[in-house]
Amino acid sequence: MKTLSAATLAALLPMAAFAAKPLTVCTDANPEGFDVVQYNSLVTTNASADVLMNRLVEYDAAAGKLQPGLASSWEVSADGLSYTFHLRPNVGFHSTDYFKPTRKLNADDVALTFDRMLNPDNPWYKTAPAGYPHAQAMQFPKLIKAVRKLDPLTVRFELNYPEATFLSSLTMGFASIYSAEYMSQLLAAGKTGELNSKPVGTGPFVFKSFAKDALVRYAPNPAYFGEKPKVSALIYAITPDSNVRLQKLRAGECQIALSPKPQDVQAAKADGKLQISQTPAFMTAFVAFNSQKKPLDNPQVRQAINLAFDKASYLKTVFGNAASAANLVYPPNTWSYDKTIKPYAYDPAQAKKLLAQAGYPNGFDVSVWVRPSGSTLNPNPKAGAELLQADLAKVGIRLQIKVLEWGELIKRGKAGEHEMLFMGWAGDNGDPDNFLTPQFSCSAVQSGTNFARYCDGKLDKLIADGKKTSDFKARAKLYQAAQHAIHEQALWLPLAHPIAYGLARKEVTGYAVNPYGRVSFTSVGLK
Repeated sequence: MKTLSAATLAALLPMAAFAAKPLTVCTDANPEGFDVVQYNSLVTTNASADVLMNRLVEYDAAAGKLQPGLASSWEVSADGLSYTFHLRPNVGFHSTDYFKPTRKLNADDVALTFDRMLNPDNPWYKTAPAGYPHAQAMQFPKLIKAVRKLDPLTVRFELNYPEATFLSSLTMGFASIYSAEYMSQLLAAGKTGELNSKPVGTGPFVFKSFAKDALVRYAPNPAYFGEKPKVSALIYAITPDSNVRLQKLRAGECQIALSPKPQDVQAAKADGKLQISQTPAFMTAFVAFNSQKKPLDNPQVRQAINLAFDKASYLKTVFGNAASAANLVYPPNTWSYDKTIKPYAYDPAQAKKLLAQAGYPNGFDVSVWVRPSGSTLNPNPKAGAELLQADLAKVGIRLQIKVLEWGELIKRGKAGEHEMLFMGWAGDNGDPDNFLTPQFSCSAVQSGTNFARYCDGKLDKLIADGKKTSDFKARAKLYQAAQHAIHEQALWLPLAHPIAYGLARKEVTGYAVNPYGRVSFTSVGLK
C-alpha cells in the first residue's frame, strides 16, 4: 500500500478546512461587562449573550418564530402554569485557561441561572450590584414560582399565573444559561466578580480577552453543538467614531462595520469593495422625560416639548432617508399599533400656551444627556441634541446638553439621575410587550429600564393583563389602551424608527443585519 504524504493528504481534504480567516468587526462602544444578566444594553448583549452563550429557546428573526436552543423540545401544560424543557444531551461549556468543565450541560445549570436572579437567599443574588434589570422589569420574580430539576436533562418552570409572553421572553439575552460548575468554582474561591470579566458559556465563540476602548477577542468553539463558526477568530474592534469605522472598513482593518451613519451608507454604495446589509429595525429612538423630576413631572410640560420639536428637520438631518418618524412607542408594522392616535404636530405656539398653563410662561432650565458616539438609534448625537436645544429655546426652554460615555449614561440613567436623555429601545422578537413592560411598567422603574420613571396603576394593569391572555384580539385591545395612556401623558418624545444597516467588505459571506439589533457571526465567512 502506498503511503500518502502530509501534503498530498492536505490537498485531498476540503479547502474550506484551510480557508478560515479571522473576522474583525468594528463596533461602536465598549460592553459594560460580560455577565449579561446585570445589563440591558444591546452593546453588552452583542458582546456576551449573542456570541458566548445560548438560551433554552431562541428566536429565528428570518422566520419570525421560536426555535429550539439548549432545549430540544418543551411542553406547556393546559393551564399555562407549567413549562417542561428537555435539554440537548452532550452540550459542553467552554474550556478556557481559567475553567475546565468536568461535565456537560444539565438541569442544574438552568436551575442556578434563574435561581440567582429570583432568590434573594441565593449566594449569587447580591453579586449584581445594580440587580437584574431585565428579569426584574419582565417581572420574573413575581411570575416564576419555582424552577425544578426533574432529571439531569429535564427542567420544569412552574408559574404563579399564565403569561402569553413567557416563552418569547426566554429568547432574550438575560435568559442565557450559565455554568453552575463554574459559578461554584468562583464562589468557593471568593472570585464571583470574575463572572463579569472571564465569562463562560455554551455558544459558538469562546472569550479570550478584553481591552477597554480597544478590542474584544474570541476564538471559535470547536465543540459547539450547532453550526460551527467559519472564521479562525472573532475580534470586536471598539471604534466609537462612525467615520473611523468606515475608514477601517475600506482599509481592510475590519471586515464588518456596525451602526454606520446614513452618509456612510451612501458612501458605501459608491465603493465597489463594500456591500450593504439593511432591514427595517424593530426599534424606537426617543428622548425620555424623567417624570419624577420637576418640571417634567407635569404632563403639560412634556406635551409642550413634543409640540416644540421639529421632528421632520431632525429626521432629515440625523437620519437622512434611513428612518421613519416615530409617533408611538413601537413601529407601525407591529400588531396592536394604534393608528387612530394623532401624533403631536410641530406647533411652537401651542407649546408656549401649554407651558404658560403649566406655570412656566418664561420657560425653565433643564438638561439632556446624550452619548458621544453614533449608533443605529442615534447616528449623530451632537446634531440631534443641538436641534432639540435650538427648538426648545424658541419656546423659552433653556436646554443644557451633557455628553456622557455610553456605559456611564446607561448606569446613571437606570438610577434615575437624568432629567432628559436620548435613548433607544429594541425589541427582541416582535412582541409589543418587548417595549411596554421594560419601558412603562412599575417594576421597570425599580429595575431601571423605565427611563421615564413613570409608575401608574392603571397603565401597569393594562400591560400586565395584556401578558396574561393568549387571546390575540384581547391583547391588542389592552395594548392600544396602553398606547393611548402613554401618548396622553407624553412620557417620551418619540423620534424615529430606523433602518438598521451594516457595512461589510465584498469578501464577507453570510452576513445579515438583524431587525432586533442582535448579532450572529456563526454563519459569516471570508472568501
